[in-house]
Amino acid sequence: MGYSEEDLLPLSALQHLLFCERQCALIHIEQAWSENRYTAEGRIMHERVDSGGRESRGTVRLAYGLALHSFRLGLVGKADVVEFHRDGAGNWQPFPVEHKRGRAKKENWDRVQLCAQAICLEEMLGTAVPAGALFYGKSRRRQDVVFDAELRAEVEATANRLHELIRSGNTPQARYEKKCENCSLVHLCMPKVTGARRSARKYMADALATSEK
Repeated sequence: MGYSEEDLLPLSALQHLLFCERQCALIHIEQAWSENRYTAEGRIMHERVDSGGRESRGTVRLAYGLALHSFRLGLVGKADVVEFHRDGAGNWQPFPVEHKRGRAKKENWDRVQLCAQAICLEEMLGTAVPAGALFYGKSRRRQDVVFDAELRAEVEATANRLHELIRSGNTPQARYEKKCENCSLVHLCMPKVTGARRSARKYMADALATSEK
């Protein structure tokens, strides 16, 4: 299935969705946003690499803030950096590099976002993009990522779920988890309050049902 230009959703929403579907809906359906220290640090880092422009470093050419899209996935966004390496045949091989403020995660959130960038590049340039890298600001290290079939399937499934969520127009109910404390929207989402309220309603319903027996 192909999407029209009007249907394209932000590529960055993939990571929001994988982190928390409620956060994704608050941002991309309800247009809610709030910044904390973590998002501010990330924004500053991305401002440095998303400013656009190109440069050459030896045999490598670098493009900053490169606009991306995929009509197959229905996504649009920017790549922080795309390195173009010349191969043995003299062709330029794209290699996307995504910058993250923190440290490497055990979850696949960052790898899915990076692989989606690669799929966009493949569609736009008509060439295979087999690998890329994640650069983490805390550790100042680069982590190479191979875009294998399993990761590509996860990107497809996440993109499909993102479109389903946005089409529904519904924001999932809150559920408190430890990761909520690092979310910039925690004071808008109020997962402890709304989660407790939902549990209280269920408790009352169960109590009434028991008393009627």
